[in-house]
Amino acid sequence: MPEPIRFHYRGAVQEVRDVQPTQTILQHLREDLHCTGTKEGCAEGDCGACTVVIGSLEDGQLQLKAVNSCIQFTPTLDGKALFTVEDLQQPDGRLHPVQQALVECHGSQCGFCTPGFAMSLWGMYLKQEGRQPSRCQIDDALSGNLCRCTGYRPIIDAARRMVELPPAAFDRAALAERLRHLERTHGFTYEAHGARFHIPRTLEELVRLRGEFPQALMLAGSTDVGLWVTKHMRELNDIIYLGQVDELKTVAESDDTLEIGAGVTLNDAYAAICRHYPEELTAMWQRFASLPIRNAGTLGGNVANGSPIGDSMPWLIALGAQVLLRGAAGQRVLGLEDFYLGYQQKDLQPGEFVQSVRIPLPRAGLRFRTYKLAKRFDQDISAVCAAFAIILDGDTVTEARIAFGGMAATPKRATHAEALLVGQPWNEASMRAAMDALARDYAPLSDMRASSAYRMRTAQNLLRRFWLETRLDNPLPVGAVNAFAVGA
Repeated sequence: MPEPIRFHYRGAVQEVRDVQPTQTILQHLREDLHCTGTKEGCAEGDCGACTVVIGSLEDGQLQLKAVNSCIQFTPTLDGKALFTVEDLQQPDGRLHPVQQALVECHGSQCGFCTPGFAMSLWGMYLKQEGRQPSRCQIDDALSGNLCRCTGYRPIIDAARRMVELPPAAFDRAALAERLRHLERTHGFTYEAHGARFHIPRTLEELVRLRGEFPQALMLAGSTDVGLWVTKHMRELNDIIYLGQVDELKTVAESDDTLEIGAGVTLNDAYAAICRHYPEELTAMWQRFASLPIRNAGTLGGNVANGSPIGDSMPWLIALGAQVLLRGAAGQRVLGLEDFYLGYQQKDLQPGEFVQSVRIPLPRAGLRFRTYKLAKRFDQDISAVCAAFAIILDGDTVTEARIAFGGMAATPKRATHAEALLVGQPWNEASMRAAMDALARDYAPLSDMRASSAYRMRTAQNLLRRFWLETRLDNPLPVGAVNAFAVGA
């Protein structure tokens, strides 16, 4: 008999057999376990009604992260712990401080979205450990939850109130010990209904599986692939899941490079990067999707997906990032801009996968910025995402790298604009010449997010914003310029 999926839920180990490998955690909760507190709102990781908290061991340490259960597949729970709104009630029957605060502050009206808000707040409650959260921390924790009733103020009030109430105990050590007993020493394959879900534990196992099943889908955070199932109704056969390969979850730093494994979550990856580029990338970190999406998705998955509207690729390309590719034949390294051959086309040989991303660290003379334009501040797809990096020797531009998302079929450099900057003084005349050259680099499309004319105008204005923030005679602080107010 095939091995079951095993995970900890509601004080016991659950063993799951004979469900589709692409069954979502939300479906398993509601249809199989009959725990219906967790709701389905959008089935695409946007509204947050389905938010749960997943516990896992990372380097032997317990990590608890809020994720969207509507796009996570049930086999990804193997060896982990699942927490839902049903877990919040305390052993003596009292409400958890999160729930009590929502009651006291009138944070629930129709109630449909409330379980998701409660779980996001619970995730923050555990992290805060009794400390009063800042408004920024509250906004970030709730960035993946939408409500049409309360106007958010009562929920934000509840986020402050919950840490003022008598605390609720949570035994982290006991949970970590239970998860150690669930850990597998080797990978395994879950099989059901003619499909296979491979969960390797080591890089060596991953290389072997990728060579054996070169057409298998590589699954990291499921923040995009999950929608293939819930929205596109696609049937997926062989899947290779990267989430248990510890060698892909490493962050290594040398004198001039930060190397981030393909399994490092977006939130952890941005945390590592922003230690080196705090002014330049912290705003992008905050605006990249929502916290539950960043807790599940990976930087390597974002890069391997290669969406033309992905927000990581423009700044990675502008900094000169490289991808380390791995296959049975060994390793090879490509510049990230060379990795993308066309729309949804990558330079990947059969059996290859992205092992890590190598990001240059700051060097002398670097001026670097990245900007995101979207209709909403939180959790929205970019109309235009821009990144600019130049090296100055005195007042002369010696190197220039400009990249945009949303302007072409792939994340793409602006080679004509770059050429006009190199060797020139970093002044308004050079900047304006490069602005004009962007029209030779891109012919953007019109779609539901923005018109072609809007994209071109704002792309040019963002280049001017970059100059205003980095000009040598009177630079403006980061974020001081409203891109929409900058004239051509």
